[in-house]
Amino acid sequence: MPTTIYLVRHGSVVGAETRRFIGHLDVPLSPRGEAEAAALARRLAGVKLTAAYSSDLSRTRRTAELLVAPHGLQAVARPELREFSMGRWEGLTAEEIRALDPPAFAAWMADVGRFQFPEGESLADVEARAWPTFESIAERHAGGSILVVAHGGPNRILLCRALGVPPARILSLGQDYAALSVIEHDRGRWMLRLLNHREPVRE
Repeated sequence: MPTTIYLVRHGSVVGAETRRFIGHLDVPLSPRGEAEAAALARRLAGVKLTAAYSSDLSRTRRTAELLVAPHGLQAVARPELREFSMGRWEGLTAEEIRALDPPAFAAWMADVGRFQFPEGESLADVEARAWPTFESIAERHAGGSILVVAHGGPNRILLCRALGVPPARILSLGQDYAALSVIEHDRGRWMLRLLNHREPVRE
């Protein structure tokens, strides 16, 4: 029986409209993010989830809490699923970073797959902590349906690793707020069933 992973990015956060680099900053969901998670919870209410995990930051823990409420589960927080540590760039907008450190910003834009955030992490750093955790979750609940709530960066990394997509193409995989991707593991292979789907939000 295949193992199915429901991979979700957390909902919109307070200050999302400023488009700041958040990283490890512990920013809460906004009212919009709460509504997005509630909409996705309605979609997933009919899925028989067997386990749930999230990163340990409040925006993912709250999203997971809303998603598992209909299932009587509690999501296990795993710090390995955190967003990139963006070091000195955390809390800044792209325009502010470009003004403060033009060479580093240009290097990031030119090669996101190998860029090391100043005093932060690289893609390889995040993969080294997130992928073994993801694999262990899938193995522990083999044949089940598992919810994993994380962030745009780790989710893209996990999808790239599972599907054999080169790291340089990481930004080609959409990861919107409260978006759902579904991948299955069967007979040693991963298969993508759904990518970056968002539920309509009731206003």
